[in-house]
Amino acid sequence: MPDAPAAHWVLTFVCADRPGIVHALSGAIVAAGGNITESQQFSSEDTGRFFLRLQVESPSTEQQFAAHLAPVAATFDAEWRLDRVGRPVRTLVLVSTAGHCLNDLLFRQHSGQLPIEVPLVLGNHATLEGLAGFYGVPFEHRAVTSPETKAAFEERVVAAVEEHDIELVVLARYMQILSPALCERLAGRAINIHHSFLPGFKGANPYRQAHARGVKLIGATAHFVTADLDEGPIIEQNVLRVDHTAGPAELVRIGQDEESRTLTQAVRWFAEHRVLLDGRRTIVFR
Repeated sequence: MPDAPAAHWVLTFVCADRPGIVHALSGAIVAAGGNITESQQFSSEDTGRFFLRLQVESPSTEQQFAAHLAPVAATFDAEWRLDRVGRPVRTLVLVSTAGHCLNDLLFRQHSGQLPIEVPLVLGNHATLEGLAGFYGVPFEHRAVTSPETKAAFEERVVAAVEEHDIELVVLARYMQILSPALCERLAGRAINIHHSFLPGFKGANPYRQAHARGVKLIGATAHFVTADLDEGPIIEQNVLRVDHTAGPAELVRIGQDEESRTLTQAVRWFAEHRVLLDGRRTIVFR
């Protein structure tokens, strides 16, 4: 009989740094009939942690492959994950009224450029219902106008995470602060995007404020959500140089392009298991 076709797996492995980790993992992969197609590793001098991401072709089933890896993980007391390369990550998107980030995410998902599956978009305004509908994605609107409605919205987020087996929550210009309890519940699996002006130019019309001050750089930051507002571990940042000829509307256009590009890149790396947490910062295997 012909050999079973090889599946393509992605393995992440995090543990205290010590000799023999790669050797032990390589032996387990060989025992599973695997062939390493991509390998990246990093040892953090700051935390003494070892980070590894491998892509492996192997005819073993996930259960068989995991059985070879589990003893190695136990030996090194590792946090590890095995998944199929390219499997769409189930993603809940939260929005308010700005549609540029949502449009980029849904377009790239729809066109096969982004390995996510979006079973629901949840908004505190109904503005983007038509945009979600254009891509065939269900949309729910729940207004947030008081502490009580804010709590109800977050309860719906928690319910949706459970209902749809959500692995990632994306704040695609969702303009509400998540409660500390929800931040804790979503730790390590919620990504936010904001303009690069923070902590300056807070509040309304940041681009008009930036224009008034003659900024020379426009950019965006994508980071994990934490209870410390806009201070979570950074996943990706981008920036472009501007000058005095760019008015507020042009700055908004440039900024929204950078926000969309930066958020989508962060989501892609997360979905490909390329983002690993090392305390308050991230290790990103590009």
